[in-house]
Amino acid sequence: MKAILEYLLSGEQLSEMQAYEVMRSIGEGDYSAEHISAFIAHYWHKPVSTEELSGFRNALLDLAIPVKLDSEKAIDLCGTGGDGKNTFNISTLTAIIVAGAGYRVVKHGNYGVTSISGSSNVLEAMGYRFSKDEKELSDQLKSCNMTFLHAPLFHPALKEVGAIRRNLGLKTFFNMLGPLVNPAKPGYQLVGVYNLQVARQYQYLLQQSGRQFTIVHSLDGYDEITLTGDTRVISNDYDGIMTPKQMLVSEPLKPEEIFGGDTIEEAADIFRKVLNGKGTDAQNAVVLANSAMAIKTLTNKELKESYAEAKEALMSDAAQKNFNLLING
Repeated sequence: MKAILEYLLSGEQLSEMQAYEVMRSIGEGDYSAEHISAFIAHYWHKPVSTEELSGFRNALLDLAIPVKLDSEKAIDLCGTGGDGKNTFNISTLTAIIVAGAGYRVVKHGNYGVTSISGSSNVLEAMGYRFSKDEKELSDQLKSCNMTFLHAPLFHPALKEVGAIRRNLGLKTFFNMLGPLVNPAKPGYQLVGVYNLQVARQYQYLLQQSGRQFTIVHSLDGYDEITLTGDTRVISNDYDGIMTPKQMLVSEPLKPEEIFGGDTIEEAADIFRKVLNGKGTDAQNAVVLANSAMAIKTLTNKELKESYAEAKEALMSDAAQKNFNLLING
């Protein structure tokens, strides 16, 4: 690792193959925690290139525990995190609503590192039991249209990296990798990113993967559709700006209206209220906007029609009942 660090500090960047080999060595335990920390810190000063990101991703997918699910027509819904905004668990609720509307979701997620509550935190608080058993996950997908892949179970090689990230408590390039390394490799993806440079890198990598995708970035800095301002939307056949009004709300929301709470318990309480149909108008609007975009990604339906499907799933209790089935088996 010393030679790699000296190479990077001289102003060079890694080739895709070099990045692959470094990440592979990290995963196989060849480097000390101090060397890994220094490697991570380098990328606070110099952005990860698309080639490096591709190499890191490929190594993590090769190191992951494989899982075979019927996910060709399923969607993953997640964000990079790292926006420092601490919203409530929008993407996780979106996943549940999309599944409640009858579409397959294979969500990949983890505990929060730069936020109070990640998807794993809130699902665990709600009683979901993480599993890497292929049959159990497959049965969930068949009976509930949804299953959840808790990242540490499928990426055990990154156990030490996870501890380093938690100790740092800061955004790292691993935020960029999370949405790219779902071991089930679903055929569709809605992903939120924390800046436009990352959006461009994701656009290239997702196009190369052959999957149908939509990338979103709220221009005021969020890694999801927040309706607090305009949103950059990039998909296989679209690249443009969408206003809150185009996403079916009359006025932009205020940031405090989508705050996620100061504790995991508060986050879980917000989650529960939204799912039970008792969320605020702002909370419902944000979740439905993201759900509509996910359904549009899956079906290519008009956003208005997709929004209506999502709203029906939330307000009719279909999403809640489906989630209860997932939790209770």
